[in-house]
Amino acid sequence: MGSMRGTVAELVRERWDDHRPGLWFEGRMLSHHRVAAGAAARAALLADLLPPGAEPHVGVLLDNTPEYPMWLSAAALAGAAVAGINPTRRGPELARDIRHTDCRVLVTERVHLPLLDGLELPGVRVLVTDTDAYAELLSSYEGAKPDASSATASDRLLLYFTSGSTGAPKAAICTQGRLAAAGRSLVDHFGVRRDDVHYICMPMFHGNAVIADWAPALAAGAGIALRRRFSASGFLADVRACGATYFTYVGRAVQYLLATPARPDDRDHALRLGFGTEAGAVDAAAFQRRFGVRLVEGYGSSEGGAAIQWTPGTPSGAIGRAAPGDDLAVVDPATRRECPPAVFTDAGRLLNGSEAIGELVNRGPNPFEGYWRNPEAEAARQRDDGYWTGDLFYRDTDGFLYFAGRTDDRLRVDSENLAAAVIENILARDRRTAAVAVYAVPDPVAGDQVMATLALHSGPASFDPLAFAEFLLSQPDLGTKMAPRFLRIVDRMPVTATNKIHRVRLRREGFRCPDPVWWRPPGESAYRRLRQADVRELTAEYRARGREHLLGDGGTAVDRDAVQGRG
Repeated sequence: MGSMRGTVAELVRERWDDHRPGLWFEGRMLSHHRVAAGAAARAALLADLLPPGAEPHVGVLLDNTPEYPMWLSAAALAGAAVAGINPTRRGPELARDIRHTDCRVLVTERVHLPLLDGLELPGVRVLVTDTDAYAELLSSYEGAKPDASSATASDRLLLYFTSGSTGAPKAAICTQGRLAAAGRSLVDHFGVRRDDVHYICMPMFHGNAVIADWAPALAAGAGIALRRRFSASGFLADVRACGATYFTYVGRAVQYLLATPARPDDRDHALRLGFGTEAGAVDAAAFQRRFGVRLVEGYGSSEGGAAIQWTPGTPSGAIGRAAPGDDLAVVDPATRRECPPAVFTDAGRLLNGSEAIGELVNRGPNPFEGYWRNPEAEAARQRDDGYWTGDLFYRDTDGFLYFAGRTDDRLRVDSENLAAAVIENILARDRRTAAVAVYAVPDPVAGDQVMATLALHSGPASFDPLAFAEFLLSQPDLGTKMAPRFLRIVDRMPVTATNKIHRVRLRREGFRCPDPVWWRPPGESAYRRLRQADVRELTAEYRARGREHLLGDGGTAVDRDAVQGRG
């Protein structure tokens, strides 16, 4: 028998016989007891479905419905792991995610069944939650009670995908012990109470929603409210309906909320805190002025290898200082030496980015638990007696850390990590294209946008924006966030002395370059020429949000390859 101490399974079992409101979803409410009972029934079902000797992994391809937290809890009780399957993935890439994580059971719903059409998933049992067959199957396990006695802190519980420069997403491992500890830590940090309600509107296949929203609610015995998918227009109605007090966010969610029409009752709610990443200092201040809710920005590598915590006195634009127990350093990857502190103008603009920006490294003990079946990626993360985050930072003289981008060819678009190589391979299928390079340009608010440079067989003048848009629509594995925002059309692809594509130059110049650039403005689906007036308006937006220094500008921009010592 394994130890129950420090497990998510024990937290689930503690909710048995707790008849307080525990979960809100689309006008329905379930008690904590009913959620625990549902988890127990699914745990018993899972035990019968998994073949002997198979990895105890279940794929979950769902929107944020009550089934998602119930299957997370069921996996904890059964000593199994949930692989969060991203519904924005397509075709062979989606099949690869399911097969790579050795899922023998896949839980989904009817809205996502078309994604599985034609996929080769040998040996995978598919359960469709919103069907009579599923309800009948579960009815055989009604009356099961949650048993946490066999769960251990070292049991794998989450396999969640994070992309890297290799192109194929890596499945980071999170055990019951780490998730339970993360939940308790946030309970203490934010003072989560039993009568709180956590609003979960970010997708639960991401670590953010599970680790930063669901886990602390479970640890404190607080309730949760689910939104199937994030909706800016429905946000306030949701939090009022369930009395939500806490929510998490990633990417542009805060900007979308600020873009809704202001109303006199914008502060008529119980929310007191939002916790997340990439809101930006300007929008965080605007959010607090309008809604009366403080946003706390945080940083934690998806794999758990490093964390930065906001504390009172954190300067505008900074994330915070190292979390307790972490020994964080900003290191030049080429020299392995710590970078000097940042120097700022009176207006807060970074002056010495080329010297101050380096990769964030945790030189202390850390809870990184590896990647599923990917020892090469694990070795790349842990080397030279440290955990290398793959993220660029700079540090001020008081030790506050500022995020500056990623060290490889990853892009982070609206909270999604994408790999440039995957998008390049898709764009290269267009027979009109002779060469393609995909890279990140900074988003005006946070994260990245996708930019591609294309060299055409018949020259730049032959570029047809309508034909290109039709080509993109015809690619089944082009995820919803992969389509380029900017297209640079060149006569010849710039190359280095070794005949490699000159990515340093492309990133440095961005969309402010001498070649024709086409773009899709926000909210538009068609490409049109980027004019000088557009460039001026875009630059003003970056400046207003304090991110102009990240734009390419003839050598003053952050040079990611140079920071890494690449040529």
